[in-house]
Amino acid sequence: MNIRTLPSSALAEELAAHVGRFAEKQFDWDAFPSNAGFPELARAQMRYIGAGGSPKVGDSTTLKPDHFTLSLIYKEPGRFAACHSHEIEESFLVISGALVVGWERDGEVVEVSLGPKDMILNAREVGHGFRVDGPEPVLMSISVDVGKPLPPRYLYHPKDHPIEVARRFGARPGATIRFDRRGSHPLQQLMARHLIRHAEAPTIWEAAGFARKVYVGPGGIESTTCRKEMWGVPSRVGVQPFVRPVEDAMMVLEGALVVGWEEDGERVEVELGPRDLVKTPAGRRHWFRNDSAGHATVWTVIGTAGDDGVVYAAG
Repeated sequence: MNIRTLPSSALAEELAAHVGRFAEKQFDWDAFPSNAGFPELARAQMRYIGAGGSPKVGDSTTLKPDHFTLSLIYKEPGRFAACHSHEIEESFLVISGALVVGWERDGEVVEVSLGPKDMILNAREVGHGFRVDGPEPVLMSISVDVGKPLPPRYLYHPKDHPIEVARRFGARPGATIRFDRRGSHPLQQLMARHLIRHAEAPTIWEAAGFARKVYVGPGGIESTTCRKEMWGVPSRVGVQPFVRPVEDAMMVLEGALVVGWEEDGERVEVELGPRDLVKTPAGRRHWFRNDSAGHATVWTVIGTAGDDGVVYAAG
């Protein structure tokens, strides 16, 4: 019996080209040349949108960035990232494991431990590094809030400083301070304005039937670049098509989510599983729903800091 395959429409092909499938990607252990020769710095990157701080800007397997990049980082126990800074904000969202993040200023360091679904938005030009002190690896999402970030500026790298100094993010002996949201140290106070704990973030229930936790944007960390939210979509809940003036990206962390696009009356859909992502360009009518029996958790990044006028209506 001959099986005839109908050709996909241009819209369906465009949607498929904006999907990043976890199972079809590979972790790159050579994404950061500055780590070469230093096994303590080893980490792997999986790029979804843009290069995410890696110089591999020509990677054709990633989606083109507009206002932000998005990648996954895998880090094994005992490894760390040298203290560095950026000209723009950069967020660390922990997906699994426990991560220690340190911020440095004038030889003093404030350290905070992050668990799953906790996030820190590293401030511009503030030295920061991270390490894995626990018994299990860390998987995290890193998003840089500009399409093509400049190379990081390293402040305490093993090539220039003793390994223990670099591992402490450059802190002078005895100059490491534990994070305290009510602390009086200026670096503690600055970090407190850039840290979101999942358990502490207010839950906003939309009339459409799904929940939002705002990490960055109105109601969360103040920013002038992008919004970042954690969505909880119950089974059989969806929304009607909406349009943003900027791009958005949805990455499924748990469960499954159907995302659809619409153009000139044509509607196409794709289902995302854990760690799959879809990026929807500015101006495209799109929607989402959860057809599965279980709850879906979705990490969403939106390419503007302000209100884009979207009102979610039940689908």
